[in-house]
Amino acid sequence: MFYLLLINFVKEYHLSIIIYNFMKVIIHGGFFSESDQSHEVKTAKQDSLKEIAQKAFGYLTTHSAFDTVAYAVSLLEDDPLYNAGIGSQIQSDGVIRMSAAIMNGNTQKLSGVINIQNVQNPIFVAKDLIREDDRVLGGNGAKIYATENGFENFSTEIPQRRKEYEAKLANGGKGTVGCVAIDHEGKLAVATSTGGKGFEIPGRISDSATVAGNYANAFCAVSCTGVGEDIVSNATAAKIVTRVTDGMSLEQAFSKTFDELKTIDGFAGAIAIDKDGNIYHRDSYPTMVFASFDGEKLEVFS
Repeated sequence: MFYLLLINFVKEYHLSIIIYNFMKVIIHGGFFSESDQSHEVKTAKQDSLKEIAQKAFGYLTTHSAFDTVAYAVSLLEDDPLYNAGIGSQIQSDGVIRMSAAIMNGNTQKLSGVINIQNVQNPIFVAKDLIREDDRVLGGNGAKIYATENGFENFSTEIPQRRKEYEAKLANGGKGTVGCVAIDHEGKLAVATSTGGKGFEIPGRISDSATVAGNYANAFCAVSCTGVGEDIVSNATAAKIVTRVTDGMSLEQAFSKTFDELKTIDGFAGAIAIDKDGNIYHRDSYPTMVFASFDGEKLEVFS
């Protein structure tokens, strides 16, 4: 009897280790430019990403990958260091418009908002839309939906962004935030959010709420950042996921897709996790800011 109990304990303990090690999360926060941003900003982003990655993993231990990516992206949206949520860029008419999307790799459902205004966390509006038949809403329709579903009016403008707008500086415009996670059941999910590139024509649509910038299935999940037009032209996220689904490794899928991006001199970065828990990231121009955590190993951009 003692040996039977011991065997069961070992089996359960071993299983818990496997489950614990299977869970992983990786986040990105756009790009860092040594020429445009200070060492203090770099250090602040490294510290912030490490903290958010660890919080996201802690959340993942008791939640699904789908819930976790929304949670992680909301933390990034609430940090003015990044170009999403309260860190969003201002468009050429002086207005902030944000886009966000989330995709459940298990159900292959994507939902999102495009050019929504005056909500604190566009990713949560996007997440709510997953239950609807009409799952991607834009502009005023997205805002009406948000209001009707309990999202309070919230100004995401901060003084720093207004100063940048008035001075036509808009540092760090090539940026978006995102999260990819795999949970203890091996299910994948991805979420991406952006405040635009700054000074764009009102109505411009980024890649973040499209399958070019945010895509997942049962085999792989990818979130992109960079210049939306380049990411859309290259169908970056969808290509990587499709290639992994067709049998390529993550590294091979990234290599081929980023080689194709070079032909248009594309500016992009991407993070990914595959069904086996492999993590990969790459950028076409330095330096995409990212952090990953699996409960033991914490990696952050340098």
